[in-house]
Amino acid sequence: MTKKTALITGASRGIGRRTAMAMAESGYNVVINYRSSEKEAIQLAAELSSTYSIHAAAVQGDISNRQDCEQLIKKTAEDFGGVDILIHNAGPYVKERKRLDEYGWDEWEYMMNGNLNSVFYLTKLTLPYMRSRKWGRIITLGFDRVETAPGWVYRSAFAAAKSGIASLTKTISQEEAVHGITANMVCPGDIIGEWKEKSIAEACLEKDEHVPVGRPGAGEDLSRVIAFLTSESSSFITGSVIPVTGGQDVLGKVFRVKPDN
Repeated sequence: MTKKTALITGASRGIGRRTAMAMAESGYNVVINYRSSEKEAIQLAAELSSTYSIHAAAVQGDISNRQDCEQLIKKTAEDFGGVDILIHNAGPYVKERKRLDEYGWDEWEYMMNGNLNSVFYLTKLTLPYMRSRKWGRIITLGFDRVETAPGWVYRSAFAAAKSGIASLTKTISQEEAVHGITANMVCPGDIIGEWKEKSIAEACLEKDEHVPVGRPGAGEDLSRVIAFLTSESSSFITGSVIPVTGGQDVLGKVFRVKPDN
């Protein structure tokens, strides 16, 4: 296959789904990774394949597990010949507000494996394909101000893992630049619930006085930035941490919430 191939983790729904749509629209073959949403992933792959002149496939795998990551890349290589674009979208998040000491051993390890270690697993496995072609794009996802390694009350595991990814992303960008590979991090604003899959046009019909630009963020806001970072025109952008927040102080909003006693 002559088309470049984009692998997106956790792409069956939410921001990952919207990103898969943007990649297909850009003319890339798409691998839709999922952990448990098999029906949604297969349906999305069929929709993208029929709508665009690309090949899309759904591949199961829990990215917190190294063996699953190995099988995911092996399957992608068998079907598509390798990976040109790697988008680390998936990452477990514990909604329950917990102090550090309230995390169980397994829970903490799952958060680290699913967020930070998975970036190492998949990047290590895909770099040989990118290096052989002297071209590659690696995109990670963070949160507002992640590059400053901020503390985040009751989100210690998630914040620590994502802060580590920010540093890792910059390191990858420096090590792999000689091979024509770029690595950047995109940090979504307060995009939640159904808005993760909505379009910019839909968001422009709504008002949000808490966001400086005056409207809520949508999944397409993020996917459009990712699509540009994966294009040929983005070759001079690497090692960047890019906020897509509409100007909102997202983390500041979190910090203003009074912690539980």
